[in-house]
Amino acid sequence: MPTQLKYNTSVGKNTDVALIVRADQTDSLSELSSDETAYLKRQLEAEAKIVSLNRYTQRVYVVVYTEGKTKNATRENLRQAGYALLKQLKADKVEELAIQDLTKLDASPYLAEGLYLSNYQFQKYKTKNNKPSSLQTVVLTDENLSEFDVMELQNVLDAVTVTRDLVNEPNSHQSASQFSEQLVELGEKAGFTTQVFDELQIQSLKMGGLLAVNQGSEEPPTFNILEWKPEGAANSKPYVLVGKGVVYDTGGLSLKPTPQSMDYMKSDMAGAAAVAGVMYALAKNNIQLHVIALIPATDNRPGGKAYAPGDVLTMHNGMTVEVLNTDAEGRLILADALSFAQRYKPELVIDMATLTGAAARAIGKEGLVAMSNAGDEVMTALKKAGEAEHERIVEFPLWDEYKKHIESDIADIKNLGGAEAGAISAGVFLEYFTDYPWVHFDIAGTAYLLGEDSYRGKLATGSGVRLVYNYLSSQAN
Repeated sequence: MPTQLKYNTSVGKNTDVALIVRADQTDSLSELSSDETAYLKRQLEAEAKIVSLNRYTQRVYVVVYTEGKTKNATRENLRQAGYALLKQLKADKVEELAIQDLTKLDASPYLAEGLYLSNYQFQKYKTKNNKPSSLQTVVLTDENLSEFDVMELQNVLDAVTVTRDLVNEPNSHQSASQFSEQLVELGEKAGFTTQVFDELQIQSLKMGGLLAVNQGSEEPPTFNILEWKPEGAANSKPYVLVGKGVVYDTGGLSLKPTPQSMDYMKSDMAGAAAVAGVMYALAKNNIQLHVIALIPATDNRPGGKAYAPGDVLTMHNGMTVEVLNTDAEGRLILADALSFAQRYKPELVIDMATLTGAAARAIGKEGLVAMSNAGDEVMTALKKAGEAEHERIVEFPLWDEYKKHIESDIADIKNLGGAEAGAISAGVFLEYFTDYPWVHFDIAGTAYLLGEDSYRGKLATGSGVRLVYNYLSSQAN
């Protein structure tokens, strides 16, 4: 069960509490006794950042407010402090923690965010050693916050949990059809509508990319349309999100190696899961913005009818694509969805996809790769949102010269560029299917981690949810 955030300005005297303090405040903390203050000062001299005080009926955790070079860096320090604090809370088996911000610098939500995200567990299939975290509730007490502020944060963090759960779900329990069922359930819970197209409807739409990728599978594809349209929406033209929904990727006939590759390819639908998470947060928080999400879903397998290198596909928009590698499948299903999005005459389209190993190799797990034709104003706002959430964006160019990388001898374009600029040639491929302002996020390096990374955890991270929610909610305002 996810951590519950609550708002209450009064704290019981026996409730365990975390005090956020500046180092220069330690001489004047009325909340601590003289002995506790002396002990705290000794610990700080030893460069401790979190100091635990056991009052037997109450535990007090003093968290030192560490300023970064920027406001956003300071907030990230607080999230990291939440990760460190949770280890102590687990050791002490703390069930409920109140946070008191003695700095008056709006620090509580960021410490709570780090606690919440660090406390995530995926134990659905564990029959032994299934030990849920003791921490169940975090209470924010700042008088400058409101119940709405806390509930908004809860819903956004729940959306990250939803995303992580979807990505961590094994393919044995999540075919494209099962994924669609989960999207329908998610919409019913959050308040957005979900329409699921089956294989016959996909054929009628002539989505040649999605159908080709699905050819080797025994499971049919789906095409999912999620819509959140509040009556008071601030925009006349919708924002459209597109997510890559390859629920499992073997590479097809261009088979992936297993170690460190195919063995975690249940995560290849992380873009689709992130899009669903954003929709969940928007609807739960009643953000006054009309947003549509498009999710093409299939697995990619080398079955008897599998599409093959050398094939030529006709896409939803009529363009032809020469297939040089069946493991470059994500761009094929995204292309159909991006051209489908044209019918909405959108304000902006944002796609999210675990698209290329090249993006991960370029900047690692530290940031998201972006490409865009939407202009500086949009990218500046997205980068600002990314800095605020520490989901930082590195923008790659879409220079015309890169189009040569995907020129085909026999079709309009091919689905694979050369050895250089692999992430960019994938973005250039997608741009051919847009006629509107568009941003592409390649989250291959950030969506799924094989080792624990602070509050992002291990395995699915929910990458992109907080960033895109932050941006879209700002547009509603």
